Amino acid sequence: MGDSHDRAANIQRTTRETNIYLSINIDGTGEADLHSSIPFLDHMLEQVSRHGLIDLSLQAKGDRAIDDHHTVEDIGICLGECLYQAVGNKAGIARYGHAYVPLDEALSRVVLDFSGRPGLTYNVKFPKDTVGRFDLDLFREFFQAVSNHARMTLHIDQIRGENAHHMIESIFKAFGRALRMGLAYDGRQQGVPSTKGSLS
Repeated sequence: MGDSHDRAANIQRTTRETNIYLSINIDGTGEADLHSSIPFLDHMLEQVSRHGLIDLSLQAKGDRAIDDHHTVEDIGICLGECLYQAVGNKAGIARYGHAYVPLDEALSRVVLDFSGRPGLTYNVKFPKDTVGRFDLDLFREFFQAVSNHARMTLHIDQIRGENAHHMIESIFKAFGRALRMGLAYDGRQQGVPSTKGSLS
């Protein structure tokens, strides 16, 4: 079994488009210190932290005079890389996680596998294109980046909903709960949870 005290990571990503520092502790208590310069994204990431019991600290600046795309995608890249580094060789983890989360009329399901094979299946249709000034299409880009860089298989399904804010918030809460399940240690699990002996 791995050492839960070591399951933390941080990354600094600097490009011509963004400057991002992100750190996580996947055995945290759900503390979040989030400054992405995009308040709606901070609100969603706080759901992941609180419901996943993941400590998350973020400082991000990007070329938002163009739009939010580069900032949102690069934060997803950083979160994925931190998850990949923090989980280590995956010995002793449950590996699979899933969660159904309602928020009023909205219901979302997230299922994930720390398989070492990135892949996103995203079945979400919002009733409008934006919440406030935030382009909801960017959440697909965010989760694609997380999946690619965490090397995880990720299925996101919006089962029902009418209010776009409720729908996306239920997705992020479900993602946090699914992470919490998949990253948990299973006391009966010896080594890496794969018949191949490797999850890379």
